[in-house]
Amino acid sequence: MASAVDNALIVQSDSSVLLEVHAPRAEAAREALAPFAELVKSPEHVHTYRLTPLSIWNARSAGLSGAAMVAALREHAKYPVPDNVVTEVGELAARYGRVVLTTDGDALVCTCLDRPTAERLARDRAAGPYLGDRIDPTRFRVRPAMRGALKQALVAAGFPAEDLAGYVVGEEMRIALRDRCLSGASFDVRDYQREAAEAFHLAGSARGGSGVIVLPCGSGKTIVGMAAMAAVGQTTLVLTTSLTSVKQWRRELLDKTTLPEEAIAEYTGESKATGPVTLSTYQILTWRPDRDSEFPHLSLFQARSWGLIIYDEVHLLPAPVFRVTAELQARRRLGLTATLVREDGREADVFALIGPKRYDVPWRELEQRAWIATAICTEVRVPMSEERRMEYALAERRAQFRVAAENPEKTAQVRTILARCPEGRVLIIGEYIPQLEALARELSAPLVTGKTPQREREQLYDRFRRGDLRQLVLSRVGNFAIDLPDADVLIQVSGMFGSRQEEAQRLGRILRPKGDGRTAHFFSLVSRDTREEDFAHHRQLFLTEQGYSYRIEIAPGA
Repeated sequence: MASAVDNALIVQSDSSVLLEVHAPRAEAAREALAPFAELVKSPEHVHTYRLTPLSIWNARSAGLSGAAMVAALREHAKYPVPDNVVTEVGELAARYGRVVLTTDGDALVCTCLDRPTAERLARDRAAGPYLGDRIDPTRFRVRPAMRGALKQALVAAGFPAEDLAGYVVGEEMRIALRDRCLSGASFDVRDYQREAAEAFHLAGSARGGSGVIVLPCGSGKTIVGMAAMAAVGQTTLVLTTSLTSVKQWRRELLDKTTLPEEAIAEYTGESKATGPVTLSTYQILTWRPDRDSEFPHLSLFQARSWGLIIYDEVHLLPAPVFRVTAELQARRRLGLTATLVREDGREADVFALIGPKRYDVPWRELEQRAWIATAICTEVRVPMSEERRMEYALAERRAQFRVAAENPEKTAQVRTILARCPEGRVLIIGEYIPQLEALARELSAPLVTGKTPQREREQLYDRFRRGDLRQLVLSRVGNFAIDLPDADVLIQVSGMFGSRQEEAQRLGRILRPKGDGRTAHFFSLVSRDTREEDFAHHRQLFLTEQGYSYRIEIAPGA
């Protein structure tokens, strides 16, 4: 057994855990801790994690016991783990599944492990109103329409329900995965993709059928979705982030499954068709004529007897879709994402309404197995001119971020990086359109924004895939579901404040494995001595948790 001196964790009585980055066993400690703790901050030498109810419940749902969590803390702790933390982890882990939802005929039944739990929840301000007539001291009847609302309330009360009430049967749909793609290339589902689909489906049992699969961008989450569709074998509604993503799902389904073209319908701004597999976007579902109107396209959820609903990039699920999902708990639900982090703090709603985390694989593990590209992350700190520094100093606090983000000196650094990567297939991405327009003009490179017609976007993406284009400038439309597998350099010139999910998604644009094994490079340009540095540090939290570190470069003149 390793000496405690070599250990990297300091577990504190407030449920925070400090990771000493330079300790001999730091990497092993990080890998052991990450499945059940949330990374809070990650400066150079000591990273801070926190044990939260949701982090522990997600770990429990993925099969990690409370005893295993405590054992991991003790194995890697430099000092004895405080008794209150051991007790708290055990108590929180034991709460998962203490309340169970089942069916009795057409009725929904909520069963508590013991009478004190039942009494506590019956009197709970949030959960109590959803518990109906009492069957006996530990069981309540629940209106089926309240299934989702009750689950949200139980999470808020600290007693997440294990939902074993099962699902309605959707219309049958025959679908299988091909052995060969339409191109003739062989096609095999990777072991982790198969394991993820099986962890979701659980052989069709009531214990499966809902939950979230967490895999890195570029690792083939779409294939996990298709494997789940084949396992369920029922009509499927796929919700995703954009029309580009809809087209990508269609290409993948036709290329890798036995579905005929006429079985795949699109419900978007371009057409309003439904079929055995229907592809749609969050944008169309949440469209309404004005703020006081209803959302007319939410009726899509009732358009067919769906056997499965897939929420692609589930961390972006908008509030109106949450609301209707609460009413759809009798449908199988699969969430796909690279990160459970939500910028609006609604991770608990994903847990309650889509389901708990069923499967994840550390990004570094897939990198080591060459399923995603090796990536080097570099933060380049860029100087500002004296005039720009004065403008920054005089600006209101909120306006300061944009002054720093649009620093004109970043253009020279983009050129420097392009000179360092002469063979690179480069994506330049940012938040502010005027900045991107100026860069596109300077580099004579095409620009894709939300206003670029879909046909033109697809033509530019095709040229990039063929190698006719080596540089492409993208607004935030480049964050998600763009299939550009040969891209190996990404230059981020500005971002959305401190969005961790955006940082993860942007790195994901270049993580597809390269045929020649070349390394991917992610550059983030940050104006020195500004609030942009603080936001950049927060953006990097999620990737630090995955095992990535940022090299810091100081640009000349900074």
